[in-house]
Amino acid sequence: MRLLLVEDHAPLARALRLGLRGKGFAVDVAPTASEGRYRFGVHTYDAVILDLRLPDGHGLALCRWMRAQNRAVPILILTALDRPEDIVAGLDAGADDYVVKPVNLEVLAARLRALLRRPAPSHGPVLQWRDVRLDPATRQAWRGDRLLNLTPREFDVLEYLVRHQGRVVSTEELMAHVWGEELDAFSNVVRVHIHALRRKLGDQAQTPRYIETIKGRGYRFGPPAADTIEGQ
Repeated sequence: MRLLLVEDHAPLARALRLGLRGKGFAVDVAPTASEGRYRFGVHTYDAVILDLRLPDGHGLALCRWMRAQNRAVPILILTALDRPEDIVAGLDAGADDYVVKPVNLEVLAARLRALLRRPAPSHGPVLQWRDVRLDPATRQAWRGDRLLNLTPREFDVLEYLVRHQGRVVSTEELMAHVWGEELDAFSNVVRVHIHALRRKLGDQAQTPRYIETIKGRGYRFGPPAADTIEGQ
């Protein structure tokens, strides 16, 4: 799960990023409203953690803008502003949850998991191709009637591939979505997770039924999309 953390207090941002990474989240940090707006516009996030007191604007305006761009992505406001009127304003601006600093990491992670479990258009219905099914709401996957025992990262990789089935997804794209900006560009973690998924799906790299390696380009789940021309 990839999160956008909009927080200008650098020590807190580092602590939250490290702590949430330990909980299985990939976290991108934006220290200003303008950078938060930019990142939100060019990347796909599963949820947003948003401070209200930012050096270049109020977080409420950013919250309203984000909600107008994407009505489904969960937004959690994390701020020191604790007056009832502040909480009401935050929720009315489009936030799904409002947490007052200081926050316990376990509580924050649990709140994020609760938000991500909510049925939403971003999670959509059960995804399926052939006999592989994924339920983004419960984060479970099956091949036929067999439940696949996937790690959180494996599920994220498979979900991203299935959502983009028929299209070649580069290693860099998978790294950015699943692990955020925390990995070395030369890491082999994507290859390791693809290998694990193939093993659990009963797939073979040489004769793939589900995940195909496109040499020099990345991976593709399922056959080429109708508008895809190989070699271009």
